[in-house]
Amino acid sequence: MNETTIAWLNVAVMVVFSVVFSVLYVMSVHPARLEPRIGEKAYRRCAAYRIAASFFMFIPMANYVIYRFYPLPTDPLPERFPWPYAVNIIVVILFGIPAMIVFVWGIHDAGTETLFPDKSHTMYKGIYQHIRHPQALGEAPMWLAVALLLNSPFLSIYSLLFLPVWYWWCLEEEKDLLLRYGDSYAEYRAHTGMFFPRRQRPA
Repeated sequence: MNETTIAWLNVAVMVVFSVVFSVLYVMSVHPARLEPRIGEKAYRRCAAYRIAASFFMFIPMANYVIYRFYPLPTDPLPERFPWPYAVNIIVVILFGIPAMIVFVWGIHDAGTETLFPDKSHTMYKGIYQHIRHPQALGEAPMWLAVALLLNSPFLSIYSLLFLPVWYWWCLEEEKDLLLRYGDSYAEYRAHTGMFFPRRQRPA
């Protein structure tokens, strides 16, 4: 297998599994919508979807690394960024570390609900009192951080395509949370920012 074939096969796998894990994750955030059809096992099924999505997410990340060594021969972009690599490191430190902190904080405060949707789970506390989707805010930039560390303009642009995907996930999840929590979630959403804290208006 020559280098050109490896490069194209790698990109094809990356695109396919990017779609696969994106669709699986959306399927995982709809337990309340699924429950009228299959009962409470909807939550177990959605947990299985989410675990599968998390697993398949690692495949495109591996493709990122392979692309570093086997870029597309028809890629019109430069193989590397024109500035010193140290600039990439600085940018990753400046936005990557805060993003990781927010991501881990969100996982901690969501608890098992991160991977296992639970009908008895109460409304979130901690960081979720300030923003509704800390995990998405923290995780979405990680793809760009990896692309910058690999010094790849192509992968950096590809990573930006994940931003609307993460936003789509959040919108779909909120539809289901409205079904689960009703007016309580609607009131929470009205007063809590999606990704950034809202300024409290003076009374």
